[in-house]
Amino acid sequence: MNTSEREQALEKLPLTDVFVHEGLVRGTLGTLKDIWARRELLDLLIRREIKAKYKDSVLGLVWSLVRPIVMLVIYYMVMGRVLGADRGIDHFAVYIYCGLAVWSLFQESVAGGTASIVANSGIIKKTRLPREILPLTSIGVALFNFFIQLVILVVFVLATSGINTSVNFLHFPLAIAIVLVWGTAFALLLSAANVYLRDVQYLTEVALMIGFYASPIIYPWSLAAGHMNAIVQDIYLANPITLAIMGTQFVWWKTEKVDYPWPEHLDHRMLIALAVGFVVLFIASRVFARLQRDFAQEI
Repeated sequence: MNTSEREQALEKLPLTDVFVHEGLVRGTLGTLKDIWARRELLDLLIRREIKAKYKDSVLGLVWSLVRPIVMLVIYYMVMGRVLGADRGIDHFAVYIYCGLAVWSLFQESVAGGTASIVANSGIIKKTRLPREILPLTSIGVALFNFFIQLVILVVFVLATSGINTSVNFLHFPLAIAIVLVWGTAFALLLSAANVYLRDVQYLTEVALMIGFYASPIIYPWSLAAGHMNAIVQDIYLANPITLAIMGTQFVWWKTEKVDYPWPEHLDHRMLIALAVGFVVLFIASRVFARLQRDFAQEI
């Protein structure tokens, strides 16, 4: 069979989707199986993104330390000292850094994930791989940066206020799980939508900027609660990232106020947010699977 005959034979074959699995349960399990089978590729992509970010720089990975420290100093000086926010918050630097670290993890996961498919159009067109790996790469990079920020947080806590041994430390891993589940869900959903409507990437940046001030990062929960009735408080606390931030503050921030007004049933609210997050993640993964069929053509 010559070349032209092979081409004609190929044209007659039906088109098949690569790494697209049908069905809700079977499709999800198939996707997870494909991703697990290519976990080494995922690791290589994460390493590539980290190295590319600091390529040709003199300090290299040291910049991962510089950025969160500079951010902490700026917010502490401007919000704490100049605007006087630290007057009502014990150990204000620790408090604000807890919020900044968790929010950075969520922001980098969502923002990086949203742009991941379009930014890697060459890989989409030339390589056979589960396309979910690209948003997951952004999650991995965000986790790497968060780990560095966590080291700084632990050192800072030990050097200033000391660790609060009277709290339940399970709030912290629960908080990180909430951020990762919701961040992955948004990354999958928005990355797929961004292929068909490029404005999604810019709308996401605006939404994240608004979301930063919708959580108690640079202001205390006690101040926000004082201006809300019970219904508004429930709406405010329905934000899973807000709960994750407060869960982190609950563990690492040591306030001198014994009667600090933490939200009632914070742990229960966090568990509910995590459970709902898994449902949203499941839906987002199936939407991504459906939309990814035409990625190569749209990009």
